[in-house]
Amino acid sequence: MAQVSKKTIKIKGQLLDLSVPRVMGILNITPDSFYTESRMASINEVMDRAESMQNDGATFIDIGGYSTRPGAAEISAEEEADRVLPVIEALNKNFPDLIISVDTFRSEVARQSVLSGAHVINDVAGGILDNNMFDTVASLGVPYILMHMRGTPQTMSKLTNYDFLVPQVLKELGQKLVNLRQKGVSDVIIDPGFGFAKTTAQNFELMNNLSEFHQLGCPLLVGISRKGMIYNTLGISAKEALTGTTVLNTISLQHGTSIIRVHDVKPAIEAVKLWMATSGVKEKIVI
Repeated sequence: MAQVSKKTIKIKGQLLDLSVPRVMGILNITPDSFYTESRMASINEVMDRAESMQNDGATFIDIGGYSTRPGAAEISAEEEADRVLPVIEALNKNFPDLIISVDTFRSEVARQSVLSGAHVINDVAGGILDNNMFDTVASLGVPYILMHMRGTPQTMSKLTNYDFLVPQVLKELGQKLVNLRQKGVSDVIIDPGFGFAKTTAQNFELMNNLSEFHQLGCPLLVGISRKGMIYNTLGISAKEALTGTTVLNTISLQHGTSIIRVHDVKPAIEAVKLWMATSGVKEKIVI
């Protein structure tokens, strides 16, 4: 049985119940994300995908304007903001019930995104790439997804040396969590960072020990959708990795994960419903 961690977060002025796992749909406003099917170039295309995700049951939509795949090209903060801000504004106008997360490690992009209507900051760098991020999150008063990573998207694949993987990742996240709490950030979601400064074997070690992360006392998010740990292990492509994604999402639910971040919302919702049916969890009303 997974240890129990916090199961509510304050979003849009209300408490969101996470005792029933939620699904976060990925919308990449980039030309070079690792999964080509997730790349979108126009507002109309993004709105169509968002509508489909909402209809399929997504609670969150995660907007990313900077690809963080290994070796991704760098872009300026201005270009990143130009990609995501119009999308955030359009989502708020057309889908007011969706919770909008912005996937950025830059505090200025995070600030502009929240002012444009985003509700959550999803920082893949966990504050290490922008010293102003934690203060910005505290001043904005929005939930913060704290992910574990080392280095940058360009260097992280070379920074996979750990003496003891799980304890070290826990320690590094725990230290940042203390810093966030001291600054007054009350709603933090933990993401162990699958694929970020971890080898395939280390990713599976994290998955096998996922329940350990509940000791941090925060809701847990898992993002393994179509990642290399799946397609490299199976000898397939990212396009063929949906079944593997669903299997690992189900395993993560068994470890007490509260949010699963995916490219494909409907299969994730089905996994949640089947997990609920087998675990005895009763569905509750969302905000």
